[in-house]
Amino acid sequence: MVSACGTGGQQAAGGGSGAGATDKVYVVGTDAAYPPFEKMEADKITGFDIDVIHAVADAAGLKIEVKNTGWDPLFDGIAKGNVDMGISAVTITDERKEKYDFSDSYFDANQLILLPEGSTVSKLADLKGKKIGVQSATTGEQVVKKAFGDTYEGIKGYDDTPSAVDDFFVGRVDAVIADNAVLQDYAKKMSDKKFKLIKDDSFEVEHYGILMKKGNTELLDKINQGVKTIKENGKLKEINDKYFGQ
Repeated sequence: MVSACGTGGQQAAGGGSGAGATDKVYVVGTDAAYPPFEKMEADKITGFDIDVIHAVADAAGLKIEVKNTGWDPLFDGIAKGNVDMGISAVTITDERKEKYDFSDSYFDANQLILLPEGSTVSKLADLKGKKIGVQSATTGEQVVKKAFGDTYEGIKGYDDTPSAVDDFFVGRVDAVIADNAVLQDYAKKMSDKKFKLIKDDSFEVEHYGILMKKGNTELLDKINQGVKTIKENGKLKEINDKYFGQ
């Protein structure tokens, strides 16, 4: 992952202003190549998820350090204990819950399809036989495999969504499937290009959660309390409005 694995993207946060703060600094991994949820700005990691984890940590009385690990290393780091938590627009799925624990959901999402402006495609099934770009190991990839099979030759996996979108606009893939907020963020920046976004009603609503090593109930309880607090005090809505509007 050329863009996502840079080691320079580290950001420390002293969020431990709440009760019960300790000297321990929890390492939070992310893949900072998925705007508006996380991205690199100079040497700083910014985005919706980053604001959320800082708010959750502050509410829970935890000190955190956010690191740009990349996507696959995020999961591997948690499994090995090198990373304490992960926040990176990670959808809570039954398969992932077998290996990791998740916090309560902090964001709801669904998949969208990026298409040429004049395309007659109206649903995912219409893309059969077409080349479809997805970020590898994401729910976008799972949606395509579920529809057309694990060995579908038309699927093209990328290390990050921006690369898939770039290939779409030069004609290397016929469509891109990714989370709605990500593609809608691109739409705001690409008003000079010809494209459209459609939703397939068969796409299920997805829920993002903060993940951590399975069995770490003490940390999970603290994070869930933090999530609960920012939902109740309006901080989560404030962050949501900042990035996605009213």
